[in-house]
Amino acid sequence: MSKDFTPHLKAVGLRVTKPRLAVLGVLARKPHATAEDVRLGVIDTLGSVSTQAVYDVLHALTESGIVRCIEPAGSVTRYEILYQKNHHHLVCRNCYTIIDIACAIGRPPCIDIPDDYGFDIDEAEVTFWGYCPNCKENK
Repeated sequence: MSKDFTPHLKAVGLRVTKPRLAVLGVLARKPHATAEDVRLGVIDTLGSVSTQAVYDVLHALTESGIVRCIEPAGSVTRYEILYQKNHHHLVCRNCYTIIDIACAIGRPPCIDIPDDYGFDIDEAEVTFWGYCPNCKENK
């Protein structure tokens, strides 16, 4: 996804607004941002914004499939632009640094399971946990 988000918003039927562009700009610069991170970034861009407006934009972008929310256990909800549909995350148990990683090996959606129970599976979400180099060193 390019840094000009106008075509992406139009493609999913969303109006192009300054708050939506500002939120996407923040997420492009800071993947895995919290709603508060996004709000502060939007304030830097637009000068002011309500917390509710940020949540409304995040909700609309998530519903449209442009943004995905991730919720690592023990951490607040994070948001990322869906540059790639299937990828996983590596999360530090201590500082909650999140790294995007390529899909686990297997046919799309990344991992084969022994029984699909009749589901039409279109996505797999895998989170790998460990300690980042900095936290490992200070452990």
